Amino acid sequence: MFHIEPVIAYPKDYAETTEVAKKELGVKARPKLTGQVKDMGAYDIIFLGYSNWWGTPPMPVFTFLESYDFTGKTIIPFCTHEGSGMGHTEQDIVKACPKATVLKGIAILGSNAGSAESEVSSWIDKLDISL
Repeated sequence: MFHIEPVIAYPKDYAETTEVAKKELGVKARPKLTGQVKDMGAYDIIFLGYSNWWGTPPMPVFTFLESYDFTGKTIIPFCTHEGSGMGHTEQDIVKACPKATVLKGIAILGSNAGSAESEVSSWIDKLDISL
């Protein structure tokens, strides 16, 4: 497991975080990350989890996606949201990683995340992958 974490942390306050995220999106920021995956070549399937901010993954996720060669890899997105579902996150991931296969993701309402185990299990069971 790898945690995509920006060097400069987001504010703890939700409203402040959304404003920072909106500004980053506007300038297509690519925040520096605190770490790197040591051997991305060892992974064929990547479950990519994030919050849907303004219809797309947070900008640090794009920093992550643009830092590695995902050619031939399978990316499986999942996100939390506060009403926008997947938004255009899947399409944005395809644009960032055109040589990867991006499978259908799942979006969980943030307030329901703690009780979404059966929904997530059902989604995983429907994926055509072997883990």
